[in-house]
Amino acid sequence: MTLETQRAQARAGGGLPPGMTPDLVEQLRAQLRGGLVRPGDADYEESCRVYNAMIQKHPALIARCADVADVIASVGFAREQGVTLAIRGGGHNGGGLGICEGGLVADLSRMRGVRVDPAARTVRVAGGNVWGDVDHATHAFGLAVPSGIISTTGVGGLTLGGGLGHLSRRYGLTIDNLLAVDLVLADGRFVTASAEQHPDLFWAVRGGGGNFGVVTSFLFRAHPVDNVIGGPTLWPVERAVEVMQWYREFITAAPEELGGFFAFMTVPPVAPFPEQLHLKKMCAVVWCYTGDPARADEIFAPVRALSPALHGVQPMPYPALQSMFDGLYPPGLQWYWRADFVKELSDAAIARHAEFGEQLPTMHSTMHFYPIDGAVHRVRPDETAFSFRDVRWAEVIVGVDPSPAKAQEISAWTKDYWNALHPYSAGGAYVNFMMDEGQERVQATYRDNYARLVEVKKRYDPDNLFHVNQNIRPATTGAEELPH
Repeated sequence: MTLETQRAQARAGGGLPPGMTPDLVEQLRAQLRGGLVRPGDADYEESCRVYNAMIQKHPALIARCADVADVIASVGFAREQGVTLAIRGGGHNGGGLGICEGGLVADLSRMRGVRVDPAARTVRVAGGNVWGDVDHATHAFGLAVPSGIISTTGVGGLTLGGGLGHLSRRYGLTIDNLLAVDLVLADGRFVTASAEQHPDLFWAVRGGGGNFGVVTSFLFRAHPVDNVIGGPTLWPVERAVEVMQWYREFITAAPEELGGFFAFMTVPPVAPFPEQLHLKKMCAVVWCYTGDPARADEIFAPVRALSPALHGVQPMPYPALQSMFDGLYPPGLQWYWRADFVKELSDAAIARHAEFGEQLPTMHSTMHFYPIDGAVHRVRPDETAFSFRDVRWAEVIVGVDPSPAKAQEISAWTKDYWNALHPYSAGGAYVNFMMDEGQERVQATYRDNYARLVEVKKRYDPDNLFHVNQNIRPATTGAEELPH
């Protein structure tokens, strides 16, 4: 019986394949140090929740993995019983890919630990950590690993998709600072992938998502980052065309020590924002400067010259900048995402952005425009699975609100906005910003790298056990001997 046939029988049988008995479930439970959660358990509903509350699915089993042995047991159970398998790290994925309906979730969130080697400037991070854990540990040594912009984001999901954030212009993507991973393969083997060991697999996991195994440990290169000069600068949304045109020229010519992403936002009615700006729609740039502090006034002089309504830039510890938006975006909000890569920000595109920026449907809804030049461009498109090394921007549009009653409104705004701007895009999107958008969209995201990813998938996961992701389908369904 093929794995696909087992999955079909599992769906027909209400989530578990025929022959699944309480004894088999108990056997899995007995193998797990971290425990097994089932429907009816007191903590089942809480265990089903992911960051995006728009995604509501109910697995048959949730394995709380405490160690690598628990991961191996979970992968083996899913493979042998034909159960759909989802892998959850931090649970932040916009498409809710850390959960599945009627299958098994391997939840790594209890597998946490960070070890910093300050002499080597490396950091070993367990698969269940979030970036706030890493930032806390590295900051004590004046170091940081390039990551995202929200500290509750999972290390695993962000890294395997590429890793865009405050430090990208200076230090590259998160995957550009990845030295090795430990992972459990579909056949249950535990391997290390690096430039020296399983180099094809190491190439694929740097941007290819969770298609190739369960990563239980990451080894990163860290960089000297201690205090930074950062924070938001705000202008009235009515000045969006002017500000975007200025930003387009300014950030591309700025030194790589300066990161700054453009955003449309509604000012939250909380400190430290001044009361007169509360709930006003604004355009913003959120800055992160890691260069010589003595040059900060010079660097930011053109920003201040544009007469912002608020220039909230100040010295702060890097972890403070990384966690600045945590309170605004806690787990449990409704999210709908759309994204694109962009090579050129034309005046025509800016006009459409301004139109939709003035129509932000809720306080939490936003559009971010991330610069991905500088160090990102010094890696060739074929050096990692992440292929869009020749674009300048990653755009993401998100409709967000606490209320399920707003789900249709925020989704419609996001889709309309994306449809209006997509003709100006480079054709693919950052996988961590994608919902369930179909196979053609996945292929467009990897471009010329897709064929090689298919071959790596065929070698390491020929039956597509790891398919709850932005899926790269193996070239064939037949098994073949894997490399040792």
